[in-house]
Amino acid sequence: MRLAMVEARNAAQVGAVPIGAVVMRGGEVIATAHNGPRDCHDPTAHAEILAIRAAAKALGADRLDDCDLWVTLEPCAMCAGAIAHARIARVYYAAPDPKGGAVEHGPRLFEQSTVLHRPEIYSGLGELESARLLREFFAARR
Repeated sequence: MRLAMVEARNAAQVGAVPIGAVVMRGGEVIATAHNGPRDCHDPTAHAEILAIRAAAKALGADRLDDCDLWVTLEPCAMCAGAIAHARIARVYYAAPDPKGGAVEHGPRLFEQSTVLHRPEIYSGLGELESARLLREFFAARR
């Protein structure tokens, strides 16, 4: 999670919402990314999506079997869908997102019968630091 937090801080430094993501397999870092919708001019450029794309490219595969995703905020519905399609084995996220999250909040995507892959979910790892980064980021913009 430390590396995901570094990515979140990198996002904040360039004016992006401070969310970072890391894809790992067997203790090896495959890809890292931070939130980039504004930099990329792409509303789908969430940290999770960018990390999944980079990992798939690095591994030369569309399925990230046995990979873990570490992310600083509960994934939204779009990212949860990408996680399922990528067949990510485990998702570790820091802070919950009661408004936009789709794992343990909102649609709870992985609990839906239509979702064909359900990763193991672990939450709360680094929650305080992630929540602080987000609060500070948004407080500075209000």
